[in-house]
Amino acid sequence: MEALLSILNDSKELSNRDVDTINKATCLSLILAASDTTTITMTWALSLLLNNRDVLKKAQNEIDVHVGRQRQVKESDTQSLIYLQAIIKETFRLYPAVPLLVPHESMEETVINGYHIQPKTRLFINASKIHKDPSVWQDPEKFQPERFLTTHKDVDFKGQNFELIPFGSGRRICPGISFALQVLNLTLASFLHAFEVETLSESPIDMSESAGLTNSKATPVEVFVTPRLPAYLY
Repeated sequence: MEALLSILNDSKELSNRDVDTINKATCLSLILAASDTTTITMTWALSLLLNNRDVLKKAQNEIDVHVGRQRQVKESDTQSLIYLQAIIKETFRLYPAVPLLVPHESMEETVINGYHIQPKTRLFINASKIHKDPSVWQDPEKFQPERFLTTHKDVDFKGQNFELIPFGSGRRICPGISFALQVLNLTLASFLHAFEVETLSESPIDMSESAGLTNSKATPVEVFVTPRLPAYLY
């Protein structure tokens, strides 16, 4: 946004354009894109937790230790919730919101890992496949947040570790990454802190994925929630 605003302030560069419209449209695009993918990730995270109740309880216990039950979760609290951050990382790994990322086009002829790439070739990165590479991840199909506290504790998703790239990498990394992470951490922590969550039946949550540009869940998640905090906090 800083780069955009600096250009918008240059009246000569944009003399024939509606600066306010460009500004509002860009802000709206950033917020809407991050909101959609954040909702998708929240849905997957909750589904994974409901199918792994031991992980759910560990997350709630961690929040109780750092926050207690006499106040609501603050944004500053999320920095201390290491296990919750591991849950979000593992959700990104198993169910990236945009599994093929954003397509790129080669500018010139090149060779990558023995593959000859012609100019103007459309390139898609299969993040979902990369995230489940058995040569990198032990038991790649299993939901194990603890892996990000042990064997992969130094792996981040901000584009520096190519085995986990839910937001892409490089200068074209998703611009909504900061917004998405703030919302995800605070929303999931607040929800788990405030409510006990149960499924409506004993059956496991259906984890089927729908087809599309984004990795939405094929079926809705139906849950029964009960308060776990004093009434004055709601």
